[in-house]
This record gives sequence, structure tokens and C-alpha cells, in this order.
Amino acid sequence: MIYIFYFLFFGFLLTAIIGLLASWIDRKVTAKVQYRVGPPLLQPLIDIVKLLGKETLIPAGSSKITFLMAPVIGLASVILVSTLLWINNIYPAKSFLGDLIVVLYLLVIPSISIIMGGFASRNPLASLGASREMKLILGYELPFILAILVTVIKSEDIPVVIKKMEL
Repeated sequence: MIYIFYFLFFGFLLTAIIGLLASWIDRKVTAKVQYRVGPPLLQPLIDIVKLLGKETLIPAGSSKITFLMAPVIGLASVILVSTLLWINNIYPAKSFLGDLIVVLYLLVIPSISIIMGGFASRNPLASLGASREMKLILGYELPFILAILVTVIKSEDIPVVIKKMEL
């Protein structure tokens, strides 16, 4: 049971480091394209410290529990996806089609948590953003999920799909 904690911690830590590094590279390349210097290497960490130091404002008349739990639910699903991907990379023989379906469902949850937070605030502009996010889910994530599932169904073997995606 204790080794599951190590997988969770390792998956979250490595995914967080890769995400911070990818964010820094994205900002640095954008700056170079615009003939600017760009941020220092520790800028993503500075941004996280600044974000954690901000005050949490809860709108009056909002659903407080839903408003506060929506980001936590989105983060939890991303942590679960990263952990599942790392575990499936370490033990590829234990993966099966159900893992892919779970990952696809977990990838939709952050968008749903944005919708939950927008509607929970009872702000007209946030509700407009939440309805826009629902349209984006239908426009982008539904075709993405269908494309992945068609590939899996046609190949009839999940390791073949994983090998094709790695190339």
C-alpha cells in the first residue's frame, strides 16, 4: 500500500516539474519571437508563490462550497491523470482499455470544474464564460475523445495505440 503513495508523489512531482518547465519554455519562446528577453528560469515558481499569497474572494450570494471546491476537483483530476500515465509507463503490461477510458474522462473534469466555478459564482460574466466553456467542450474535447476511441477500436489492442502515439 505504501508504494502507491510513492507512485502518486512521484507522478505528481515529475508532472509538476515538467509542467513548470514547459510553461517557462513557452514564455521564453514567445518572448524571443517578439524580440524580448523573456522571463528568468524561476519565473513559474515565482508566479506560484504570488498566486498562493493572494486573498480568496468569495462573491456574495454564491454557492461557497461549489465555488471553492471546483478548482480542487480540477487539480485532483489532473493529478490522477498524471499518476495513471506514469504508472502505465512503468508497468505497460498491466494497462488495458479501461485505463484509456478513465484518462479520457479525467481529462474532461478540469473543464467541468471551470463550468462549476463559473455558475457557482452567480456572476453574469462568469456564467457567460461557463457557457462558452461548455461549447468548447462540445467543439474540441468530444471530437478528441471520438478520434482516440476510433483508433483504439480499429486497432483492437491498446499497446499498439500507445506505441503509435509515442512515435
